[in-house]
Amino acid sequence: MDQVPEDWQRGLVIVAHPDDIEYGAAAAVARWTRQGKDVRYVLVTSGEAGIAGVRPAIAGPLREAEEIAAAEVVGVREVEFLGYPDGRVQESLELRRDLAAAIRRHQPEMVVLFNFGDTWVPGYANSADHRAVGRAALDAISDAGNEWIFPEIAEWKPWSARWAAVVGPVATHAVDVTETLDQAVASLAEHRRYLEALSSEPLADQVRAVVERATGPKDGFPAAHAVGFELFYFGG
Repeated sequence: MDQVPEDWQRGLVIVAHPDDIEYGAAAAVARWTRQGKDVRYVLVTSGEAGIAGVRPAIAGPLREAEEIAAAEVVGVREVEFLGYPDGRVQESLELRRDLAAAIRRHQPEMVVLFNFGDTWVPGYANSADHRAVGRAALDAISDAGNEWIFPEIAEWKPWSARWAAVVGPVATHAVDVTETLDQAVASLAEHRRYLEALSSEPLADQVRAVVERATGPKDGFPAAHAVGFELFYFGG
């Protein structure tokens, strides 16, 4: 398994919900910001439907605040929310257009996405939002570099990213995150209210288990702790 390319300066992480990044990619983001890279986040929803018993009008701002705090822990200063309805995101031309516009605004060389396969692991269906956002975002990378597909976003010049790296069960490349595990744990722990609603397990135990599971050794990659990615090339 090869190392994820790191000869880039600007990265953009695109996901559906607050906490998606912290459930996989945050340890890698912490590594990259330590290298001096400019990494930014775009979240399609605010996760407002994600806390049982808490109305969306309250949960949305709460989860946005938790995500901004989680980003700060791993060195990310810019977090953008697109305002799509949590749980009802569709893989649409509108979403592709808005994501292409975001890519043009932020001008990333590396785009990081979350698993958009039908399953998270065998036997467990993936979220409809994850599937819609990931697939639309992968298409939007090409859209962002084409001046004719969405002429209504011509206020931003076409931009061609070089790669997309997708966190998920299929891994072709990886990065060593041994030195950034504690940052990843602290980042996920910022989602306190959300995690407390998911489980009665002590927060510290819950977040450590999630991060350890997401950053275990990867076959053929020489690191005790690594984040695996499926890498796509765009030639930007």
